[in-house]
Amino acid sequence: MLEGVDRLIDLTGPRTSALSGASQNDVLAAVGRCDAAALGATDGHFAVTARDGKTVRLARTMGIPLRYFVAKMYHGPFLVVAERMDQIFAWCRDERIAWQFDPAYTRMVPAHYIVELDQVGCPDPSPRYHRFFEPAVGLGSSDPGEAGARYIAAAYESVLRWLKTIPGQATVAVAFSGGVDSTSVLLMAVRANEALGGSPDRIRAFTLDMGGGSDAAQAERVVRELGLERQWERVSASPADYDLEAAIRLIEDYHPLDVECAATSVCLLRRIRERYPELTYLLDGDGGDENLKSYPLEDSDLTLSSILRNPLLYQEGWGVDAIKHSLAYSGGLSRGYVRTYAPAAASGFDAFSPYTTRSVIEAAVAIPFEQILAGDVSRLSTLKQEVVSAGIRATLGIDMPINEKRRFQDGATATPHERVTKAWCRRTFNRLWQDRQKEADSLDRRSGNEVVPAGGVR
Repeated sequence: MLEGVDRLIDLTGPRTSALSGASQNDVLAAVGRCDAAALGATDGHFAVTARDGKTVRLARTMGIPLRYFVAKMYHGPFLVVAERMDQIFAWCRDERIAWQFDPAYTRMVPAHYIVELDQVGCPDPSPRYHRFFEPAVGLGSSDPGEAGARYIAAAYESVLRWLKTIPGQATVAVAFSGGVDSTSVLLMAVRANEALGGSPDRIRAFTLDMGGGSDAAQAERVVRELGLERQWERVSASPADYDLEAAIRLIEDYHPLDVECAATSVCLLRRIRERYPELTYLLDGDGGDENLKSYPLEDSDLTLSSILRNPLLYQEGWGVDAIKHSLAYSGGLSRGYVRTYAPAAASGFDAFSPYTTRSVIEAAVAIPFEQILAGDVSRLSTLKQEVVSAGIRATLGIDMPINEKRRFQDGATATPHERVTKAWCRRTFNRLWQDRQKEADSLDRRSGNEVVPAGGVR
């Protein structure tokens, strides 16, 4: 491998959101020296890449995506780091090596790990994983009221920290369905804004209505009951705006429920953007279901035993050493949060959910679910409501309305969209990339053995 060529291409740079316990530079330095303990002492979100000689280290938390690809140029590997697959592909096109790219060759950095790669030539580097988030499992109170108080107190502190990082007069949008998670986030945002002396109109809740959807009526009832109707807006969109293929291209994934959620999010966020061109900051409740295991097991191949024996299954998947670990993606919400992040970023929003921060996940993991559920699968459908409502009451002194769980994509329209299969989503994903790769095959090619030009990469 030729020396003297910078073989790390970082297309994003360090990014943080509601970071506490360290500065961005501190996090960058900790990743550079592989200091998992220093990262574990922080909260909030970050995604950073650092070099230490021929070793490159990458690390991220739940709320900010990070992906890498090993390209071959000038007799050796180039590590290309980006937020998205298409950013990496665009760089490869510019360097005339788009023929090397395949989305399956990219790797998503798993949340809560430092990923270590040595750039020492061929064969491709094998990643090493160093975990920096080790929450204690099941050691909290089995009383839903006490568990809820700890859980919501942590979430409220996350909202408060996030609000402190944004301009004091900036309007904050809340994606609001009137369900448990979005209602709790709205209440926490209103209270945190009051604590910071902000104008009540600064916090605005938006509900998507694609034609008589149940969420709009539900949300209106909730804000009236809470006395927040002046801070609420109904956002109308046409069912024709719901575009699954565009959503697959946007989130660069093919899990059906994530695709449907993203397609619905695009409808909401584009309409908000049209109405408020300057609005930047967005709160949502994504991660609440994962934290409190509020998913019907009949919709998956999971069992009660599997989710209890793998406490972070919904947040992180089966783990980086598991047979089911994907090479191109991480697992759980670490993978799925792109359904929220990508639509928000595409519409110019800076999105944040308190339920994705490590302090809140830690409070959730501390709940002794096995003891509380006692083998009763039906309790999964009501436990989140108990925990969150008790926590809001303990933390904010508010009795919050409780509504039945409903998926975002189902509540936005009176006639739910037909469910799509994973097979269809994956075929569409592959076709979209095949079209790009076919175009790339017609471009001028650079060999990986081309001699390095004088003065650098180009």
